[in-house]
Amino acid sequence: MSIILSLILITSFAGTFLILKIAVRKNILDIPNIRSSHTQPTPRGGGLAIVISWYIGLAALRYIGMIESDLFFALLSGAVLATISFLDDLFDIKPGLRILFQIVTVMSGLFFIGGFKVIYLSGTILNYPVILTFLAILGGIWFINLFNFLDGIDAYASTETLLVALGMLLVLNNPVLLILIFAVMGFLFWNWPKAKIFMGDIGSTQLGYILLILAIYFNNQFKFNFLGWLILTSLFWVDATLTLFKRWRNKENLSQAHRKHYYQRIVQYGFSHRKTVIISILINIVFVILVLLSEKGILSYFISFPVCLLINVILVKAIDNKIPFKSV
Repeated sequence: MSIILSLILITSFAGTFLILKIAVRKNILDIPNIRSSHTQPTPRGGGLAIVISWYIGLAALRYIGMIESDLFFALLSGAVLATISFLDDLFDIKPGLRILFQIVTVMSGLFFIGGFKVIYLSGTILNYPVILTFLAILGGIWFINLFNFLDGIDAYASTETLLVALGMLLVLNNPVLLILIFAVMGFLFWNWPKAKIFMGDIGSTQLGYILLILAIYFNNQFKFNFLGWLILTSLFWVDATLTLFKRWRNKENLSQAHRKHYYQRIVQYGFSHRKTVIISILINIVFVILVLLSEKGILSYFISFPVCLLINVILVKAIDNKIPFKSV
């Protein structure tokens, strides 16, 4: 397994460097505008190295028999999403077509793992697979896109992925999570502030999809409570959901680019990308601890989940007080 992980790390690291050089030569750059959180043209598409490393790792796990067939094919379905996202990075695909491919990808992944079967809460099992699967399709498309929305400053999406995967790994000790961690780590070297390259849609959408499928699969297997995953990913979905709601309430054009996400407003307040990311890492470590305590039965999710929401509310209120939403 150590050889596989070393190969993935090297592939991700070297692959990102190669893509960086090609992007500069071909002028595949993210050009700053009034809505951007960066100030210099920066190569994009580095997420391709994550995706290539990830699928090499999946293939290796399949070859040595260390991943279940249903999970393997569900994750492999992400290749459809990776393809359309890569084309979008190059040519700007129409939103409708992107959404269509996202729907196909999420439905394919859910098909292979048998849908979203149950939610269990302290011994109580909510067994409504048809309703839960329908909600998982809608929620899956939202999560893929919000992960893309939150990939707006250096290393933010990368470190979020690492902390979510680490939290799950400490509970599950499953090699597929190690594959994900090492694939992202190689890229993070080049993406750490000040970033030399961005991951682009191919990286952010793929990471969102992977985390979603892993959450539902291990929840179905009664190995990891879905509430734990909601805690681990809360910095992202709380930010994206509240921001979208506020923009809708203000009758703004929801398809128009903006800088109103909470993490963006922290940067506007004067925090550097590095400081903002470090703060998010520290908060995510608290969330990891809450999940570990809950999964070990030391703390109930009926306590840890409200505590997680309270932390997010305090953070949201603090940012709203410093930089009001309407002032951005």
